[in-house]
Amino acid sequence: MNSDELKKYFVDYQIATQTFKKDKIESSLNKYFDTDTLIHFCHPFGTFSGLNNFLSKCLFPLMESLPDLERRDMIVMAGKTPEGKNWIGTMGNYMGTFLKPYLHIQPTGNLVHMRYHEFFQIEDNKITEIQSIWDLPELMMQAKAWPMAPQLGAFLCTPAPMTSDGLSISGENSKNFDHVINMLHDLCLHPKNQDPKIMNLEKYWHPNLNWYGPAGIGTGRGIAGFRHWHQIPFLRAMPDRKGGSSNEKLAIDGMEDLQTHWIHEGNYVCETGWPNMRLTITNDGWMGIAPSNQPLEMRSLDFWRLENGLIRENWVLIDLLDIYRQIGINIFDRIKEFNKARQKGNIEISDGLDSLT
Repeated sequence: MNSDELKKYFVDYQIATQTFKKDKIESSLNKYFDTDTLIHFCHPFGTFSGLNNFLSKCLFPLMESLPDLERRDMIVMAGKTPEGKNWIGTMGNYMGTFLKPYLHIQPTGNLVHMRYHEFFQIEDNKITEIQSIWDLPELMMQAKAWPMAPQLGAFLCTPAPMTSDGLSISGENSKNFDHVINMLHDLCLHPKNQDPKIMNLEKYWHPNLNWYGPAGIGTGRGIAGFRHWHQIPFLRAMPDRKGGSSNEKLAIDGMEDLQTHWIHEGNYVCETGWPNMRLTITNDGWMGIAPSNQPLEMRSLDFWRLENGLIRENWVLIDLLDIYRQIGINIFDRIKEFNKARQKGNIEISDGLDSLT
């Protein structure tokens, strides 16, 4: 299947999830799933199979807490990976009115947003695998329930591409794919080479780039913002980070089991892997995490938009809650401690007419 065919195939999924209807969502999505569809989801959902588990573990609880839930795609990419596999990559926001507790997060009664990066592998007109991260810390922060260190970057509802073309991406441009691969290669030259200039940021990144990191890290503006709010803390804490990739230029001995999946279309490139990085938190730690000096695995799902040969926007989601899990921190137990001194339960909001009479 080519890009256009994959996107056409995916339309009914998008329509069914734009405005969730519990009595229709199962029948609408059934055609996409087999009982053995492999689903990799961010912590705490884990890995499981089939539509029934996807609905009961992920979608139905979210629909219960946000009864007017909607899924709003802002980027949709599709095509064959270099290995010849059909993948669809999507980025957007789940939005809705937060009226009932969700994963022990108490409701706000207001509209909330939660970014997602969701990737779908397609074979024989079925979804055979999903790799998905929901930015649960983003939801926690809106409910004032984030129990870890404050983020360094800005907090915001992540925007769509500046060019407003995220849903109409088309065309082949291997130069942009090569640009991103070369950028990642040069990032990994440091700290073996102690000169930070070896990473050549100005060669690859637009001076007015927006780096949209996950809640917990936040968003940085420009190369200086990227350095200060993400790169410096990351490299200080995890100088041994190593990524795995099927791309020869990024391949590292001993990381062959870390497979990544790349799509490139027009001015966009995206990548998923589960996991796609190994690292050790050392020195003075990261994001308030004390140095554990134990090997960790990281899941990072990325989208890049290039403009005039430079990266202008980069959307990044990392499964941060899984990093905490690996070092023995249960975020949800900490939220339960918050709840001891909070009003708990559902929120009911009238239609407001009685207040106008």
